[in-house]
Amino acid sequence: MINYNNKVFVPLSNSENGEVDLSMQFVYQQTGNIVTSTYKGGRIRSGHLIALVDEQGNLDMRYHQVNDRGEITTGICKSTPEQLPNGKIRMHEKWQWTSGDCSEGESLLEEL
Repeated sequence: MINYNNKVFVPLSNSENGEVDLSMQFVYQQTGNIVTSTYKGGRIRSGHLIALVDEQGNLDMRYHQVNDRGEITTGICKSTPEQLPNGKIRMHEKWQWTSGDCSEGESLLEEL
């Protein structure tokens, strides 16, 4: 199992219907198989995520956040890790809003 505790990830790309800004940082905390993060920046005033990590390091995530329009938005995300040659982790994410239009998207995050 990958230990995500205190790992910092930054977005490399996001679908147009996403709210994550490419200047944001996610600092993951992990206890056992539970991963959490608090985040903000860009269009997001405050956000939280919680995930379960499996033996291969995949994250099954739920998130909720307040955007710059004062709306609460929620979603689900499946994140698959890729170990890079430099030892860092790149996360391939497939997500879907569970609020609003319920559209889907994809993101890439990379460990700093």
